Amino acid sequence: MSDERDRAGKSGARGSGAKRGPQHPIGKSGPHRAGGPARPFDKNSTTGGTERPAPGRGPRWVAYDTLRAVHTSDAYANLLLPRAITRAGLSGPDAALATELTYGTLRREGTYDAIIADAAARPLSAIDPAVLDALRLGTHQLVAMRIPTHAAVNETVRQVRQAAGKPAAGFANAVLRRVSERTRDEWLDRLEAAARSDDERLAVRYAHPVWVIRAFRRALDAEGRADELALLLEADNVSPVVTFAALPGLAEIPAGAEATPYSPIGFRSAGGDPAALVTASGGRVRVQDEGSQLAALALTRALPVREGERWLDLCAAPGGKTAVLAAEALAHGALLEANELSPARAGLVRDSVAGVPLEVPVSEEDGRARAGRGRYDRILVDAPCT
Repeated sequence: MSDERDRAGKSGARGSGAKRGPQHPIGKSGPHRAGGPARPFDKNSTTGGTERPAPGRGPRWVAYDTLRAVHTSDAYANLLLPRAITRAGLSGPDAALATELTYGTLRREGTYDAIIADAAARPLSAIDPAVLDALRLGTHQLVAMRIPTHAAVNETVRQVRQAAGKPAAGFANAVLRRVSERTRDEWLDRLEAAARSDDERLAVRYAHPVWVIRAFRRALDAEGRADELALLLEADNVSPVVTFAALPGLAEIPAGAEATPYSPIGFRSAGGDPAALVTASGGRVRVQDEGSQLAALALTRALPVREGERWLDLCAAPGGKTAVLAAEALAHGALLEANELSPARAGLVRDSVAGVPLEVPVSEEDGRARAGRGRYDRILVDAPCT
């Protein structure tokens, strides 16, 4: 619900683990390491090329590099992809292709992993992660996009050859040819037939981890809405509309923009490149999920703010909620501090609040220790990854 990585198996990701695909009976992913050996089915091999693509090579390379960063560096796809598109000089259809390849693959990664494991006749842990990411992109093109089969296969094989060597390309070609032999519905029918339980069947069809499905099931059961589980999972895979936040007191919702139904500071994109609006505003308008906006506003607006209050955003990265809190603190004369355990992610928080004229100290500590230092009137802990 917050401004985390794009969901894909939510690695995409459903909190900080959203990018991971569901665990399924056909095999689960092994370690995500950069590079690729000559033999893609031997993850321990140290031979073969690991040539990286040069900047600007095209939308498939932008998508591939983003997937690799998500899986090897725990990167946020929604933060990395726009910058990668800009660096590559992509626009129009090429930018749209890179976006759909990245987010579409991440969102359905669990299903694609099951298809790949079946087509390769081996567990995912036996496939080099660098090759596996290319296969995921190729599978998305084959079963979910209108790209001709020969183009999807040939382009993916060419990509594998450059990234991991000729033997890896032969392996990828064989796997993708098998993937192309069935439609998406035929693959789902085949995988569901092999599932060991109803939860595993839903995991394959809707690309959600089994533990998430079980949590949803329990929540719906408690409300007498168990029959809505499949509808919820399907809705969770719908491509989101780009949502903006106008930082309160610092920016206004543009005239004629569609306001969000719940957040008073949110509005919907009318299309086009969102980066242009963000840049023009100096960071005071930002791309931010409505749920993330509401998490911050729940802290600041549940009770009237007294001047001089001290607030703490305890699990702050990547910083979207912190920026909203900073704007609210500035408007009401409150003080805000933020904390994030990871130094790299703490840097994201500092970047996020740069557009707010309020000093926001960002500490880099274990939250269990950090929360006990000092006295605060309000503390935000938005940790969907737990």
